[in-house]
Amino acid sequence: MGRLFGTDGVRGVANADLTAELALGLSVAAAHVLAEAGTFAGHRPTAVVGRDPRASGEFLEAAVVAGLASAGVDVLRVGVLPTPAVAYLTGSLGADLGVMLSASHNAMPDNGIKFFERGGHKLADELEDRIEAVYEEHRTGAPWDRPTGAGVGRVKSYDEGFERYVAHLITAVPNRLDGLKVVLDEAHGAAAQVSPEAFTRAGAEVVTIGAEPDGLNINDGCGSTHLGLLRAAVVEHGADLGIAHDGDADRCLAVDHTGAEVDGDQILAVIALAMRERSALRSDTVVATVMSNLGFKLAMEREGLSLVQTAVGDRYVLEEMKQHDYALGGEQSGHVIISDHATTGDGTLTGLLLAARVAQTGRTLKDLASVMERLPQVLINVPDVDRSRVNTSAELTAAVADAERELGSTGRVLLRPSGTEPLVRVMVEAADLDQARRVAERLADVVKSALGC
Repeated sequence: MGRLFGTDGVRGVANADLTAELALGLSVAAAHVLAEAGTFAGHRPTAVVGRDPRASGEFLEAAVVAGLASAGVDVLRVGVLPTPAVAYLTGSLGADLGVMLSASHNAMPDNGIKFFERGGHKLADELEDRIEAVYEEHRTGAPWDRPTGAGVGRVKSYDEGFERYVAHLITAVPNRLDGLKVVLDEAHGAAAQVSPEAFTRAGAEVVTIGAEPDGLNINDGCGSTHLGLLRAAVVEHGADLGIAHDGDADRCLAVDHTGAEVDGDQILAVIALAMRERSALRSDTVVATVMSNLGFKLAMEREGLSLVQTAVGDRYVLEEMKQHDYALGGEQSGHVIISDHATTGDGTLTGLLLAARVAQTGRTLKDLASVMERLPQVLINVPDVDRSRVNTSAELTAAVADAERELGSTGRVLLRPSGTEPLVRVMVEAADLDQARRVAERLADVVKSALGC
C-alpha cells in the first residue's frame, strides 16, 4: 500500500490491502502513540468505534476493538453510524479516541480506518506518521507493552448513539422544514436510518431511495457519486429538492426541483449567505480548496464575503477554520463543515441546513443556487510523469503563464501533482468550454513533454 495514511485515513481493498492484522496493529499503535502524547494522562482511556454497513466492516470492527482493548482502552461500540456521528460522539462523550471504519464513497470491496482525537477532530499529520512508524516497528518484531488482568480494556455497546446524534442535528436546524417534500438518497450507507429520521423530525415529508443497506450494495449506482436515480425520483415525486449522501454520509450533494445538480460549491454559497443573514458567519469568511470553481470565488466577492483557499482535502479546510475561528468551509465534492455544530464534514447536517434555507425563504433551490454561476471546468489527468518537477520546470512555468494571459480574469489554471500516483492533474476554467478544453489539452501536452519519465 506504500504510505499507509492518505488524506483521509487508511484505505484499501478489505482483506487484501486492509487486513484484520493491519487494523488490529494500527489500533494498538494508535493507543500507544496517544498515550505517549499524554492524551490518556491520569485516567483510563475510552474509545468510540463505529462503521458503515460494508460486510468487511464486521470483521475489521472486531479487529479494531480487539486491538484497542488489548492496549488497555475501554471501547464503546456504536455500530453503524455516519462518520460525523462518530466524530460528534467522540467529543460529546468525552472519549479519548474515535475510530470509524469506512471507505466513504468508494465501492464496496474497499474499506478504511479513520482516527479521531479527543474532541472529535481528525488526527494531525504528525500523529498519523508516528502511528505508522510505531506500527511498523512492532510489526517487524519489537514486542508490545501489554496490560494484563484488570488492566485490559472492557468492551460494551453504546445503543444511545443514534438518538444522541439525531437530537444534536435537530438543535442545529434554524427553522422547521414543514411543507417541504425532500427525496433522500442514502447510498445504502451509514445514514440510511439517521438522515430520514432527522429530516422527518424537522418537519419535512420524506421520500427515501438507497436506504436498504445489505452490506454489499453501498454506493452501488446511487448516492452522491451517482445522481441519476435521485434526479428521477425528485421529478417523479414532485419534490422540492433531493439530497444525496455518500457511504459514510460526510458529504452532501443536491438536486433542485427540476432534477438539476447542485454541487458542493453552490451548497456552500447558499449556506454562507444564510449564515451571514443570521450573523453566524464569523469574519464574513468562507474556507474552500483550490479546486473550488472560479464561479464560487466570483460569487463570494460579489456578495462581499471573503474566501480563504487551502490545499485539497477537508482536513486542510478544517485546519484553516480552527486556526482562525472561521465558521464555514467545504469542498466542491460536498464536504461542508459548520464548525459550531461539527468537527468534520456532515452530509445530513448540510442537507438539513440547505432545506431549511429553502423553507425559510420560500424560494426554490434552483433560484437560491443561482447566486453563483459555475464556469466550465476541464480536468485532465496526465499519467507517467515526474510529479515532483511541476514547480521547477521552466518550460511548464512558461506554458502556464501563457495560458493565464490568454484566460485573463475570467479563467484560471491549476496544476496539481497526485499525492499517491505518478500523475499530474491539469485543471482549466474559462468562460467558454471550448477555450477551457483547448487550453487544458495544450497544457497536458506540455506536461507530458516536460515531465515525462
